[in-house]
Amino acid sequence: MSTIHVDVVSAEESIFSGEAKFVALPGEAGELGIYPRHTPLITRVKAGSVRIEKADGTEEFVFVAGGILEVQPNCVTVMSDTAIRGKDLDEEKANEAKAAAQEALANAKSEIDMAKATSELAIMAAQIAALRKYRQKR
Repeated sequence: MSTIHVDVVSAEESIFSGEAKFVALPGEAGELGIYPRHTPLITRVKAGSVRIEKADGTEEFVFVAGGILEVQPNCVTVMSDTAIRGKDLDEEKANEAKAAAQEALANAKSEIDMAKATSELAIMAAQIAALRKYRQKR
């Protein structure tokens, strides 16, 4: 069985490191699926869930708030400022942060404030969607 080494890292720590049969994640131009011996690639990643089908057949989910993906034939690296293991996602906190972003958007006084609030809102919506996807798989 062919595998590919996968590393998912945040600014604070390594979130996942191990062998996988398949990796799926939200690329800038759409959903990406990566198998071993994939063509080399560097692209941006949108906020959403990284699904890793591990060598033993189990799945690991990681939420990323955007970032960079590097693919080499035998290695996949996902780098993100914020990455959270699926099991560590907290729906209550995400909903609170989403509500705060919606309030900030409603009260935005400049285009910069509006852009920041819109970005935060999109990240929180993606985190909630990732959490629901993670729960469906369990």
